[in-house]
Amino acid sequence: MHRTGLHRNLANLWAASAVFLVSGCAATRTVTRQPSGAPQPLSRAGKQELVERFDQQARAVSSLNASVTMTLTAGSAYSGVIKQYHEINGFLLAAKPSSIRVIGQAPVVGTDIFDMVSDGETFHIFIPSQHKFIVGPANLTRPSAKPIENLRPQHLLSALLWNPIPDRSPVLMEEAGDPPARYYVLTVVREPDASGSAVADWEIAEKVWFDRTDLHIARIEAYESAGELVSDISYSGWTRLGNVNYPRQMVISRPVSDYKLQVGIKKATLNEALSPDRFVLEQPPGTELVNAAEASGETKAR
Repeated sequence: MHRTGLHRNLANLWAASAVFLVSGCAATRTVTRQPSGAPQPLSRAGKQELVERFDQQARAVSSLNASVTMTLTAGSAYSGVIKQYHEINGFLLAAKPSSIRVIGQAPVVGTDIFDMVSDGETFHIFIPSQHKFIVGPANLTRPSAKPIENLRPQHLLSALLWNPIPDRSPVLMEEAGDPPARYYVLTVVREPDASGSAVADWEIAEKVWFDRTDLHIARIEAYESAGELVSDISYSGWTRLGNVNYPRQMVISRPVSDYKLQVGIKKATLNEALSPDRFVLEQPPGTELVNAAEASGETKAR
């Protein structure tokens, strides 16, 4: 009886020890486990520093020569051109103040899907598969019933090359975002025109978002009169190209034109001299001329 009781007590002691060791190990693992998605330290900056940072970035890039991928993620404006292609390859040439050329090519075979240029005054677009050559003023905003005619190369120009914030423009600053994402936001205000011709009241011109983890520009929103959001561009993948930082990913949303386009830069050269003839696009013989500014939609064959 004594030995049986001793054995029983020893067994209970070993069981209690095992429970303690197991629970102790579990507690140790729980304490040392690092939480996932821990917030990064936030950078701090004042309004003037952010304005200077934006202006410096705007002045640092005067031209871009890049091979890219373009992916339609929403909207219908590019559906008549990209058709069944989810992602296309392409080339971008852009030079300040207002020159841009964009060529889109089908994957694998490399045939051109579209070729479009703009000099800031007019745009020209060639669609080989449809034998159409579209022309129109760069400031044309009236949407067309035909999605193909809503293409505007200058929309890409404003996403690729920025202008500094105008001198003496009022700028407001705020913090925004949901943790762990935090941003500084600069709101650039357009002042009323004293002559009463253009701007009759104070308006938002643009909003510039800075990621507080590194103070890189994360987003630029552009507004027209009456607070209409015409462009919303997100930037990511900032990297060093030569001696300049530049984003490798951008998502361009044009609510008025009804499309969202993701652009990924594969290779790029900044600030090289681009000859004017590289931004010239003539109408090929035998194609149909479409004047996007004509409400009638009439075309002329050449």
